[in-house]
Amino acid sequence: MKFLLAGGGTGGHVIPALAVARELRRRGHESFFVGTAAGLEAKLVPEAGFPLEFIEIGGLNRVGLVRMARTLVRLPVETARTAARLGRWRPAAVFSMGGYAAGPVVLAAWTRRIPMALMEPNAAPGMTNRWMGRVAGRALVNFEETARYFPRGKAELTGVPVRPEFFAIAPKPRGETLTVLITGGSQGSRTLNNAARESWPLFRRAFFRVLLIHQAGREAYAGIAREFAESGVEGEVLPFIEDMPGAFAAADLVICRSGASAVAEIAAAGKAAILVPFPFAAYDHQTRNAQVLARAGAARLVPDREFTGEKLFQEVTALAGEPGALELTGEAARRFARPGAAARAADILEELGG
Repeated sequence: MKFLLAGGGTGGHVIPALAVARELRRRGHESFFVGTAAGLEAKLVPEAGFPLEFIEIGGLNRVGLVRMARTLVRLPVETARTAARLGRWRPAAVFSMGGYAAGPVVLAAWTRRIPMALMEPNAAPGMTNRWMGRVAGRALVNFEETARYFPRGKAELTGVPVRPEFFAIAPKPRGETLTVLITGGSQGSRTLNNAARESWPLFRRAFFRVLLIHQAGREAYAGIAREFAESGVEGEVLPFIEDMPGAFAAADLVICRSGASAVAEIAAAGKAAILVPFPFAAYDHQTRNAQVLARAGAARLVPDREFTGEKLFQEVTALAGEPGALELTGEAARRFARPGAAARAADILEELGG
């Protein structure tokens, strides 16, 4: 069978879809993607060896009026164009990760009566999945509370695909040195970078020994690395961490944003975390993701506007100073781990396509 996978723009949309495509390929099926030239799919999909068809569409949420108007004009045009192309492609079913790149695809699939499954990785669904969840065959969710956004009986708690290396990370006994991993994603985070800088003098005088591993992003790396070398704090600043599962395994504590992929990796690894949601995410979904874990004692949540160097130091010190706090938080996080998400998505696509 042949399957179409849609959704792009960010790694949170593309990487889980690629995991599903790889599982389908392992089972002998053919998969191809539809996305935009501006999204991360333009790089990651061809690198993974899958065909990629392009559409021209932009976002509708948290964008200016001019861009919104352009998107509203393009949406029916791209939907009609995609519907015509579906006649040539003839997929057995469509898999959508949501996002603006998936909009014309799922609308076109609906008009052609092609069965659809969607995956919603965040606690609060985005616009495309909110709309199409009513007509999709199945909705695969990452959080129990997300099921309420979809018709009764349609949602299934599967989690989102995470690399198996994260699930293989063993619990790490606390040693004399507290290893803290700080990562704002592949591009880095200005908030996390600035807070890390401000925290160095505080950690230098701390009552405990700390080692900081900081992924700063390629643009900010040179300046931060130069200053860190003079800070007197143990650790390393990197532009990008290729082996993120290895970095998680070495860490006692992770400080990061709370996108769906980051939260799923924290759960799979069973790591204590301080989550700093990106405040401009669509529907404020990163805050919703972090709140789910924080309510369960599986992470600390700090709003972006409050995350200074002093706050970073206070949160790390609180966890480091309370016996068993890191271990209990990590154990609570692991209860959110959902292995086998890609395989379950493939099962459902086979059912829909058959």
